[in-house]
Amino acid sequence: MSADEKEKVRQDWQRFVESGFSKVKFTKSLYNHLIQHCSFIAHYNQGGFYDTYFEDPEHTLRFLKQFDKDFGCKSVEYGMDYWLSSEDYGDVNTAMVEAFEPYKVDIYPWLRQKAKEKKLAQIQTLMKEVEELE
Repeated sequence: MSADEKEKVRQDWQRFVESGFSKVKFTKSLYNHLIQHCSFIAHYNQGGFYDTYFEDPEHTLRFLKQFDKDFGCKSVEYGMDYWLSSEDYGDVNTAMVEAFEPYKVDIYPWLRQKAKEKKLAQIQTLMKEVEELE
C-alpha cells in the first residue's frame, strides 16, 4: 500500500469509530485492510464481517480489544499481536490503534449500555413467552 492508501484506511477507520460503527462508514478499503493486514478472517464478505462484529455490542467490544493497548492489541481471532509489527503494515495498524485511543473512554460505556439494553429486551421477550405458557 502507498502512504496515501494507508492514510485513507486510517481516516476511514477514524470515521467509522466516530460514527458509532455505522454500516455506511464501513468502507470496502477498511474491510479489505482488516482482512488482509490485521489478522481477521473475511467472514464470507464485507456484510458478513460487519454483522459478525458490529450488529451485537458485545461482539463490538470484543473486536475493539484488538485495537486497545490496555488489552495488548492481540488479534481477537488468532490471539497474537504480530499484525502490529508487520514490516509493511505495522505503521498503519499502529496508527489505527493510536486513532482509537481517545475514543475508548466514551465508546466502552456506550457499548456496555447497549449490550445491557439488548439483554434486558431479550429477558422481557422471554418473560412474555413464559407468561403466554401459563
